[in-house]
Amino acid sequence: MQSSQGHTVDVVFPALNEERALPRILGELPPGYRAIVVDNGSTDRTAEVAAELGAIVVHESRRGFGAAAHAGLLAATAPIVAFCDADASMDPRDLPKVVDPVRSGEVDLMLGRRRATSLRAWPLHARFANLVLARLMRRATGVRLSDLGPMRAARREQLLRLDLLDRRSGYPLEMVLRASGAGFRIHEIDIPYSPREGRSKVTGTVRGTINAVRDMSRLLAAEGARPIPETARLRTSGINREFSQHEEAAR
Repeated sequence: MQSSQGHTVDVVFPALNEERALPRILGELPPGYRAIVVDNGSTDRTAEVAAELGAIVVHESRRGFGAAAHAGLLAATAPIVAFCDADASMDPRDLPKVVDPVRSGEVDLMLGRRRATSLRAWPLHARFANLVLARLMRRATGVRLSDLGPMRAARREQLLRLDLLDRRSGYPLEMVLRASGAGFRIHEIDIPYSPREGRSKVTGTVRGTINAVRDMSRLLAAEGARPIPETARLRTSGINREFSQHEEAAR
């Protein structure tokens, strides 16, 4: 199954000042994969470099990972949409590992579980935050997951039906929560995770990590009030207090 443009997978790259990393990641896309680079207010040549390298460029002025990721989803036309960080921390040549199980119909949402290639790839404070989030995510969904999985893939129409609302750091978590509530088959697979180009806007600093935790704490609270299956709602409402305690400990 292919789109009218001949590609079967659109890959959304939310990007903020990633001109240095783009030549590498866009040059490593597998055949049949089209890049959609969402410029989230860059002050460098991110948009120009992406266009020069043949990517579809989308401009999203609202700052936030979720705003950029969702703008890319709305711009996608391929049957399958994948998401990947634009900082070269993950190799686009690994995308078939998360896409192929979706393409074959075995999985509805596949996450790339990060496996750091060096200590520099994943700061300790970010690892700790991910452990906390993974634990809470397992309790909220009942799915055995160990990572939020920034490289991920699903069918476009299914993602659109999730009605994702978060436009900040909580977007990846909201996708998993809503997918679980909708009965998606969710799995994860190991993906190498390398030191990124430049400095991370989220996990590269303690403040950025705390802000992400705050976003996800608010998201978990909001999800408890949204129309999802009762079992998922009970799990979600039951862990909000615990999440707040972890947030206080990270301050």
